[in-house]
Amino acid sequence: MSLDRFAPAIFVLLWSTGWVVAKYAAIHSEPFTFLAVRYALSGLAFLGLCIVMRAVWPGRALAFRAVYSGLFLHGFYLAGLWWAIANGVPAGISGIIAALQPLLTAMAAPLLVGERLHGIQKAGLVLGFLGIAIAISPKLLDPATADLAHAAVPLAINLIAMGSVTYGTLYQKKHLQTGNLLPIATLQYVGALIVTLPLMLTFERMHFDGSAQAIAALIWSVFGLSMGGVGLLLYLIRRGQVSRAASLIYLMPPTVALEAFIAFGEPLTLPLILGTIVVVTGVYLTNRPAKVPPHDTTELQRA
Repeated sequence: MSLDRFAPAIFVLLWSTGWVVAKYAAIHSEPFTFLAVRYALSGLAFLGLCIVMRAVWPGRALAFRAVYSGLFLHGFYLAGLWWAIANGVPAGISGIIAALQPLLTAMAAPLLVGERLHGIQKAGLVLGFLGIAIAISPKLLDPATADLAHAAVPLAINLIAMGSVTYGTLYQKKHLQTGNLLPIATLQYVGALIVTLPLMLTFERMHFDGSAQAIAALIWSVFGLSMGGVGLLLYLIRRGQVSRAASLIYLMPPTVALEAFIAFGEPLTLPLILGTIVVVTGVYLTNRPAKVPPHDTTELQRA
């Protein structure tokens, strides 16, 4: 009973550490190199679980879709996120940008799955982007930043990364509703490697200092994030508590900002706090269930 009550909150706390780990790992390794090692070890760990659990592997078509979804859910997403953090985007601001995923999903849903936005949801979208603008304004207007592009490019890459995971999420909802999740997760890390390995070989010197701190960050990334986070998500799905986990995702930006403050001393500035509040409000409004007028009930039942 106690695990049922606290599992969603534990999931959010685990997942929020990903931004802190990304900044911490950047001290000891190049981002694509670190991610390539993480994906390889995570894929092997999930493969081991598949063998132990005797999981049934999907057919060729579903396997291809799993690999394809991994290109976006892990590959392009984390490559952009980790590169942005390694190139100066504060973990707290990147955590706020992460809150854009539900907003971007709401924007893309009408095009990809035919869902229509109501007025209050459109207002939520506006608030979400306004909150991001407030939060990142000190970064873009910092007089110490002589070249605006130096700050703008990593922020833009971070935003593109959120677009990638948004597309991957919608693709998974549409095409990966069946099949054992363990083999699908394994194949998704194959897709992630397809993206990350060429980036590593092309742009990096494959630097990984092998220090105790780097190894600790890698172990946490594999077992705490890739395994622990996904394991808890599978538990929540089985227990029917996905909605509780989704509602707690709104706490991700302030959680990341607080963790970055504790770990790296990133200041909790007024624009950061105000931007977080505005973004969380926007995400809440965008994902708030629309009220159905009584006279529309019959039409919905017919549909």
